[in-house]
Amino acid sequence: MLLSVNNGTVYFGANDVFENIDFSITENEKIALVGRNGSGKTTLLKVLMGEVELSSGQLIRPNRINVGYLNQNSLLDSDKTVKDELLEVFSDLLKMERKLADLSEELKTDHDDKKIEDYARLEEEFSYKGGYTYYSETKTILFGFGFREEDLERPVSSFSGGEKTKLAFVKLLLSKPDLLLLDEPTNHLDLSTIEWLENYLAKYKKAIVVVSHDRIFLDKIAQTVYELEYGHIKKYAGNYTAYVNQKKADFLKDEAAYRRQQKDIKRLEELIEKFRYKKNKAAFAQSKIKYLERMDKLEDPRKADTKAFKAHFTCRVRGGKNVLTLDHYKVGYDRPLCEVTLEILRGQRICVMGDNGTGKSTLLKTIVGDIKPLGGYSMLGHQIEIGYFDQNIDSFTTGNTVLEELWNEYPDKDLYEIRSVLGAFLFSADEVFKEVTVLSGGEKVRLSLAKLMMQKANFLLLDEPTNNLDINSKEALEDALKEYEGTILFVSHDRYFIKEIATSCLVIDENSVTYYPDGYKDYIDVKKKEEPKEEKKNEKTELKNVKNRPKYNLKKIEKEIEELEELLEEKRDLRYEPEYYQDSGKMQELDEEIDEIHNRIHAATEIWELAMEEEENKNK
Repeated sequence: MLLSVNNGTVYFGANDVFENIDFSITENEKIALVGRNGSGKTTLLKVLMGEVELSSGQLIRPNRINVGYLNQNSLLDSDKTVKDELLEVFSDLLKMERKLADLSEELKTDHDDKKIEDYARLEEEFSYKGGYTYYSETKTILFGFGFREEDLERPVSSFSGGEKTKLAFVKLLLSKPDLLLLDEPTNHLDLSTIEWLENYLAKYKKAIVVVSHDRIFLDKIAQTVYELEYGHIKKYAGNYTAYVNQKKADFLKDEAAYRRQQKDIKRLEELIEKFRYKKNKAAFAQSKIKYLERMDKLEDPRKADTKAFKAHFTCRVRGGKNVLTLDHYKVGYDRPLCEVTLEILRGQRICVMGDNGTGKSTLLKTIVGDIKPLGGYSMLGHQIEIGYFDQNIDSFTTGNTVLEELWNEYPDKDLYEIRSVLGAFLFSADEVFKEVTVLSGGEKVRLSLAKLMMQKANFLLLDEPTNNLDINSKEALEDALKEYEGTILFVSHDRYFIKEIATSCLVIDENSVTYYPDGYKDYIDVKKKEEPKEEKKNEKTELKNVKNRPKYNLKKIEKEIEELEELLEEKRDLRYEPEYYQDSGKMQELDEEIDEIHNRIHAATEIWELAMEEEENKNK
């Protein structure tokens, strides 16, 4: 067991965040932690990190465990260059590298056997710890997050807040902690970066606990799912899809059990009512009354509070068949970011996709008139009315309550109608009197969607509408948009949302704009055909580039490998001794020793192969 929480409870004031939960992580396990916003997921991550103490219960976290935590506000801030900041992770390797260089210089004039042995030993350790690959690995991860070669020499302080968050993530991944705690790691990442990240994390050789509302991301990463709801936690085996299927099966089972119990209760109540006033049956009736009192009553699973809003988007007027025509329509600020030629027809749901900075949001802002086009032609169809959802959800009137924010927008509506709409978006009772400035991200999105729904537009332009929504709310929005009879042009990085909603896709990159008429699957199929075959990285090439490498004694290396292999067999045989298989602690230590010998054999074999190549090249 890597880390565990036993019977853990956290409460703030009089409110329980969660109560008496059990949560455990094994080595190399990849866990998804799911639940609606406010269920305590981030609090649990902070408990695991040691930032929040349990109110009761026990956190078992060995001192040797290195835990890395990326929260939603993490960012890297420094006056150092990106290169210097990231390479701090490899300070030990940099010291070893300098020592190897010094020894290499000495060996040019001094061929002392002891120094050659020291060099070989140090280089073996250097190689085993990734000394010949750390810089290329740094660039691989950095470029995977969308940075470029020239960014290595830029000071960290010159980047935007979002880029500093990504740099913090890069540094965390390079440090390779025993346990990665990731709170919404895909926030503000574009699709290509998300896809790169999920492939990287799927191959990560240590443990991960991730909180995310990205369902496809969780499907690719998770081996285990913990659901945290209403202060309690439940474990499910498998990825996110397996969790959803198991939860549905549990619901059907719970519903059947509830119905059986209700029938049983009804039957008992009828017996009690029939016999309770008869003298010869009074004792029988009393026994049934006591049985009912002791019965553990099941709750109706259909009445469970899912906390999902209920939206119903409608159109005030139907509008013409041709909704919007764009002809060589150039959008941007000081220069064009993209040029779009597209005809949108009534009923289409088109997703605008692409990396950050390619002009997706700018296109929507230009269509609604917030930005002037830089060229080309556009024409809106007959009786087309636009409703716009801006990903900037802070554009509310300061000082307004939730009720005032919506009612001021639609003053002709009565209080009952306004409160009914707010109730459908989960603003009930006194929550309508909360000031908009104190709303959470998810609450701001819900209020913005409520305003949009009341507009009754027949052409919706949605810029990242699922940001800050939990999975229940995303599913509610998906259901509402599928029933909508109007036209939708939307920007999103949520692949599951795109797959569910989009009837076609418009993909913008740096050099082109491509239309995929058959939706997200069409885009994925084309992308797979275009992807080049992955070339295997030749690590030996990096080893060959080290200058002034001293000559090796092949026989000595061969003997070392032979001795290590003999030691490996001895250690493996110990696994069958009662002293070890009856003691889990000793067995774990033995497994660690075996892993260490494996690594030493691998490092020695690499050096032997390189020495053999040098010997062969010399004899040519």
